[in-house]
Amino acid sequence: MKPTMIVFMGGQGSGKGTFAHRLLQQHDYNYIEMGEILRQLPENSALRKKIMGGELAKDEELFPIISEYIGGNTDIILDGFPRTIGQAKWLIANFADKFDIKVVFLNITEEKMIAHIKNRIKEGGNRADDADEAVVHKRIESFKTITMPAIDWLRNEPSVKFYDIVLPGDDIDTNFNHIMETIK
Repeated sequence: MKPTMIVFMGGQGSGKGTFAHRLLQQHDYNYIEMGEILRQLPENSALRKKIMGGELAKDEELFPIISEYIGGNTDIILDGFPRTIGQAKWLIANFADKFDIKVVFLNITEEKMIAHIKNRIKEGGNRADDADEAVVHKRIESFKTITMPAIDWLRNEPSVKFYDIVLPGDDIDTNFNHIMETIK
């Protein structure tokens, strides 16, 4: 039996990290959060400067980084990767034979994304890329123009189980239970 790879996808503020951490409390997954990996790069790194300005890293810059973290025989949660069609195709080409891949698309509106980001700031979140409204809007535009096509490609990829999840409300527990019921 192959290990499971759960790929959380959704716009900024959709709850990918929140729900991934909830899932980690129930099962021993290797949690790979691409954004956090990139934010941990040295401050003078060109790649870090690029992503902190709201730009996406080039696919070929990310493949060796993510490969190092994925490893082999353990269940994995991916948060923040893939974000492009090229990344999605690379992930499937390199790992569909090694993992049962479940793509969980947290489908929320742009208005909810912005509200969740503002709430994250209000609750003391320390992400510098959340504090700049222009960067937030740039990230949302990138999500719509770059990541949504990858999500749509994965939706039709026969080697993955795809879940398009519209969250029922704002209560985290209710939303998490809804996700768990949907993907079991």
